[in-house]
Formats: sequence, C-alpha cells, structure tokens
Amino acid sequence: MIRKLLRSVFSKNTHPLIIPFKTHGISREQIGSCPCNITKVLQEKGFAAFIVGGAVRDLLVGRQPKDFDIATNASPEEIKALFRRSRIIGRRFKLVHVMCGSEVVEVSTFRGSHVEAGDDSGNTDEHGRILRDNVFGTQEEDAERRDFTINALFYDPQTQEIWDFQNGYADLQQHRLRMIGKPELRFREDPVRMLRAVRLAATLEMEIDPEAREPLNRLSSLLQNIPAARLFDEMLKLLMSGHAASAVMRLRKEGLHHRLLPMLDD
Repeated sequence: MIRKLLRSVFSKNTHPLIIPFKTHGISREQIGSCPCNITKVLQEKGFAAFIVGGAVRDLLVGRQPKDFDIATNASPEEIKALFRRSRIIGRRFKLVHVMCGSEVVEVSTFRGSHVEAGDDSGNTDEHGRILRDNVFGTQEEDAERRDFTINALFYDPQTQEIWDFQNGYADLQQHRLRMIGKPELRFREDPVRMLRAVRLAATLEMEIDPEAREPLNRLSSLLQNIPAARLFDEMLKLLMSGHAASAVMRLRKEGLHHRLLPMLDD
C-alpha cells in the first residue's frame, strides 16, 4: 500500500493526447454492439473502460479487427460480478471472458509494473523473461506496459475519443513501429515481441524504429527459451497475415529465422 502511494506521488504526471472523432474518424458503429455494451455497463458502474490495442490500430488503418479487447480499472472479480455470462481465466495475468451470444470479448484490468510491485525475484528468468505478471495498475501504467506505441491506443465508444499516452497515433501516421521503453529490456521480457515486430512491420508496411531494430539479431537466441506452442502460434499469425512473403523476408533480414525456418539458411 505504501509503495503504491509513493509511486502515485512521485511518478511523472502523464496526460494523454485526446484525439476527437472528427480527427480519427472511428465511429462506435464500427465497434459492434457487444464491446460497446460492455464498456457502457462498466462506465455506468463508475469504472473506466476502453477498447484497446490492435483493434484501435487496425480501425485507424482501415482494417476490420478480428476481435475487440477491453481494458478497465475494474478488478477481474468486479468485472465478473457485472456480467452473468463471464468467466475469469489466466494464470500469468487474470482476464475475464464476457460472452454475448457466440461472441467472446476479453476484458482485462489495467496492468502495472511487475518490478515496481515489489521483489521481482521469481517473476523473471535469468534472461529477463517475465514468468509471472499478475500486477494491476493505472491506465497510464497499462499504456506504458504495452509493447509498441501503436498498440497503446485507448478508444472510448461513448465519447468516440482516442486516448494516446505514447504518441502511437503519430507513429501510425508516419508508418513508424516504435517500442515503448528500452527495446532490449522489452524484448528480454518477452522475446516473442521480436517476431511481432517483424509481422506488424510487414502487414502494416511500417519501418521498425532503428533503436528497436538494433538488438533483434543480437537477441535472436532468446527465442529458444519460448515454449514451442507460443512460437507456433506466432508463426501461424505471421504466415497467415496476408503478407507472408514480405514477413518471411523481413524475418530473414533481421536474423530471426534460425531454428524457426531453418530451410531459409540455404
């Protein structure tokens, strides 16, 4: 409790850039009734609730999102209590799946820093990869914990505003893929982010920021520590992205293809 109080007092005061509908052009009708209703219910109960991540990014570039995720300051237990057809899932980080007919919407509580939460021994392995991360935080901290700036955009269906804490909107306009925080540290926390960087750069026709690109080849061996199931899932996304040829060429260019697509060595 004391640590959280000190953190709130001495942390930098980060104000988001509020982007109105007339600037970004995303209407609530593009979101769908289920995610809109979930955010509305949460807000009516006094909680903050936003559509987040890849859905906002995809809508801004004219693509139809595959799904819509929601972030809120409500706890998993508070979320579950508001929606009859819901369940709490996850071990590394608790999430709530809310069902509307056949549609499932993932609702997560704002995340905080696992380091600032206290002793992080046992939370990371010897390479810096996060093993346990069930730490809640503020909306500002949640934005800071996301991987790329273009994935740290929050859309409020009620006001039709986008909240931008990391200048992701400008990066998207400039076709620049920029990592939040120190790239090497963030890649060590989750090496799959290196594959995600290549996939996003290829599918969105963006250039990886030089600071984020520099450690890719040097840290490629960290992918050996990732469970095969996660690597398989990420490679499926890459190869089924509609930009497989470009993604594979970028994968090889950054030296990330070894042990994933060994035939490319020939």
